Amino acid sequence: MAGEASGAAPYTGCTKDRSAVAKKKSTPKTTKAQRIGVVDTMFARFDMGASARAELESCPGYGETFTVVSSTVPGFKDLAVAAMNLIEQEGCAIVVALGMPGSAPIDKQCAHEASQGIMLAQLMTATPILEVFVHEDESDDPDVLAKVFDDRSRKHARNAYWMLFEPDQLSRRAGQGVRQGFDNAGPLEA
Repeated sequence: MAGEASGAAPYTGCTKDRSAVAKKKSTPKTTKAQRIGVVDTMFARFDMGASARAELESCPGYGETFTVVSSTVPGFKDLAVAAMNLIEQEGCAIVVALGMPGSAPIDKQCAHEASQGIMLAQLMTATPILEVFVHEDESDDPDVLAKVFDDRSRKHARNAYWMLFEPDQLSRRAGQGVRQGFDNAGPLEA
């Protein structure tokens, strides 16, 4: 070994007295702001990401308790990897994944596959990814469809905020038939 050949003592670990470090007063740690990811697509016919970001900006603590990290991908089949990147590379604690499947049968099949990819990304990262899809054929009326896009994007962004900071908000709404995009369905009575 190099240390033995030079006559130096072999390395045994710590070479400095750390007792002074242990006695030093600990300084209060500053809490790093959480990050919420928003990933949207170019294919959607509505700027879902803008609605989600606007909603998050209106939440208490925006800019101090949490920040928003955004990404845009071509289509909804690209959302899973983009969400994983926001989690693994950007440190996001939760991601809102926004996309629009078209109305053709192949679009519905692709939406199912994209959904499976998002579920797998959640399992691989142990991090919630809220899938927010608005299907192009949810309404024939463009004005209604635009309202569905905006409402669903905003409500799921708020859900992401609640999941991190106010989980009791979700608990209060359990079993109430709460929907995003359209009017609430309401609870069933036994």
